[in-house]
Parts: sequence; structure tokens; C-alpha cells
Amino acid sequence: MNFDVVIIGGGLAGLTCGIALQQKGKQCVIINNGQAAMDFASGSFDLLSRMPSGSEVENLQENLTALCSTLPSHPYSLLGTEKVMSKAREFEALAQSLNLDLIGFGEKNHRRVTGLGSLRGTWLSPNSVPTVEGHEPFPHKRIAVLGIEGYHDFQPQLLSANLVLNPQFAHCEVSSGFLNIPQLDELRENSREFRSVNIAQLLEHKLAFDDLVTEIAESAQGADAVFLPACFGLENQEFMTALRKATKLALFELPTLPPSLLGMRQRIQLRRKFESLGGLMMNGDSAVKAHFDGNQVRCVMTRLHNDEEMIADNFVLASGSFFSKGLVAEFDKIFEPVFYSDITGAKGFEANDRFSWTDRRFANPQPYQSAGVVINEHCQVQKSGQFLTNLYAVGNVIGGFNALALGCGSGVAVVTALAVAEEILAK
Repeated sequence: MNFDVVIIGGGLAGLTCGIALQQKGKQCVIINNGQAAMDFASGSFDLLSRMPSGSEVENLQENLTALCSTLPSHPYSLLGTEKVMSKAREFEALAQSLNLDLIGFGEKNHRRVTGLGSLRGTWLSPNSVPTVEGHEPFPHKRIAVLGIEGYHDFQPQLLSANLVLNPQFAHCEVSSGFLNIPQLDELRENSREFRSVNIAQLLEHKLAFDDLVTEIAESAQGADAVFLPACFGLENQEFMTALRKATKLALFELPTLPPSLLGMRQRIQLRRKFESLGGLMMNGDSAVKAHFDGNQVRCVMTRLHNDEEMIADNFVLASGSFFSKGLVAEFDKIFEPVFYSDITGAKGFEANDRFSWTDRRFANPQPYQSAGVVINEHCQVQKSGQFLTNLYAVGNVIGGFNALALGCGSGVAVVTALAVAEEILAK
């Protein structure tokens, strides 16, 4: 099979890169081995939330410049602040064209409410999520936090107690309660099936909508705003929009324990866009090995098509980190299992020294979280000390930074994806 570009990984980075390339006429295939990390994410996009010192980031461009001098191996440092900001704005435009319903912009972070009632700095958020700008007070004074009876992945009492500890919500009167929603009784009989996805699927087909509207209005008890778990609407926000219109209340939804509907909706919309542009998704398959011709990749083989070569002019490694098996950890080594690219990490990390992978203090950032492949300023991947001219890496398979500690995983994904698309289109 011949393509212009083979992309390994169907998460945020792979889909973003594929869409950008398909829009410009390149024929792409995405080899997707299963659920992406997006399905477990909050739905918000972090460009850079914290500095290595732990300080929170507000002004993005200013702190990106400082980051480049502090962490020279970070993908942002390799690309440069100007390109990072340019690609961030490019993704904002892409998200708007795809109707991802995001708020925020690339100049500064805002703060979103988490499922535990804390505030977290972020770049872009679904417009259905409660957010505040800087230290400004939340615009609604009376808030009702409503869970669902029997659903343990969202705790309204805990959220309510924590929420008012934030200065932006100190003026608020926050109450908590539960919705019954009788249509969910069959799920309550099996707690392992009582998850956000199951709830959303059941409500799409068996919901008495007017009864739900009445129950929310009565449970709100006169509140100005209502916070709900993100369980209403599997593929988009249309369900929430309809509820908001029918109740005449300021309804907001919050991410729950994984799986997360907020992230799943975004992945579904990105995948549909990629396929509508003519891109091919090979779902349930995985790349297992590659063949090389000098300093180029000639083809890859997949698990389900192991007798057929996937040939392309360019290859994009978007396989993610350990979660999606883009990186593999064995007792004595960490490696990338398709191209066996060179591995790097933050200062002090050695891929072949297990004792360098962890910090003695459990709560500290762990060095193994910075592991990933070596790239240059063009995002070309290094193998055996040599950069391959037609193999690029995007997203969290790249090494040299700790996405969890810095709050930059989704930002790195979309910025490197769009940078690589630009590199390939310029050839």
C-alpha cells in the first residue's frame, strides 16, 4: 500500500497532523491501535501551565521564552517561541473551523474548575466547562453541584467544599445534591457499567427529556448556575445545549474520572474531519517494524497486514508515551518499539539505567515521565546517532520534557503536529 504520509497513532497529535496534511492534498493513513489518551483527558488543552520551578504560568509567550533557556531539550525550545505561538494560533483557528466549542487564546492561560473543585491553569477549554479569568470572581453567586445517584466518579459534596476555598468562588453559595434519573436504574445494578460513557449512551435512547429538565430545575433550588458531571451527550455538546435552553439555567459540565466524554467528543470530531477529507483510518491495527534505506524509512509493517508493506514518502511517529505503548519499559531499558529510535529524557535520566528512572520522593516529578525519542528542530527522529530525513515525531512520544509536571502535553501534541505538517508540505 502506497501513501504520501503514514502516521502511526490516532490520538490528538496524529489526527491534527493528518487533518493539516489532508487539507493540502496529501494522502494519509493513520494506523490506530485503540483508544487514545484523549478519551481519558479533561477536554482542556494545556500549552504550558507550570514552569520547571513549579510556578504557575499566566502569560504564555513570556514564559515560553524563559522555558527555552531553562529546558533546551524541550520541543518548544527546539522549535522556538515564535513557531510555537504561530502553531498555537493555527490550532485555535483549526479548532474553531471544526466547531470544537473551545474558549481561550494563545496569549494567556485561564483557570478551569476541576472535578475536585480546584482551579487549574490551561490554554483552551470546552465552553461548557466553568472557567475564570485570572483572579476575577465567578459571575454566578448561587451554584448547585448535582451528581447522579449511584455514580461514584463524581463527588458533588467534595467538589462543593473545595470550590469555595478558591478566592474566585469565595463569594458563592454552593449547595450539592443528586439527580435520580430513573432511566439509569438498570446501570445502577452493575457498578462496573455505571460510567460516563454508559450513562450517555443510555440517555440518548431511553431518556424522558422533559422529566430530566424538571428534575434539574427542582434540584437546583433557585441556583443561578448548575455544575453537572460530563455524562450528557456522547458525541458533541448538543445535548447540553438543549438542556441549557430548556432549563433556562447556566449549566456547566465537569470532567469525571476516566473515560472522559469531553475528550472523547473531541477525538470523534477530529477523526470525522480527517476521514471526510479522504484520510484512511486503520483502526485496531499497530505498526510492528520498519525497513530502512540509508537514512530514510522505506516502509512499515503492521500487525494485521504483516505481509504487506506500508510505503510512503514520509512517516510520522505519533504513538504517544507508555500509556498507548508508544514507549515500552522493560526491566533494564526503555525503548520505542517500531523504529528503535534513540531515547532521551530530562537531565539525569538514562534509558538503560533503571535507577535513574524514578525519584525517591513519590510526589515529585518522575524522570521516566520525560522519556521519549530524540528529535531536532525539524522534529526529525534520531536513530543510532543519525537523524532520519523522512521520519518525524509529534506529541508525547518525544523526549526531554515532563508533560505532567509542566502541563504541556496537549500543547506539544498540536504544535509539533502542525510544525511537522508544515515541514512535509515544504518538501
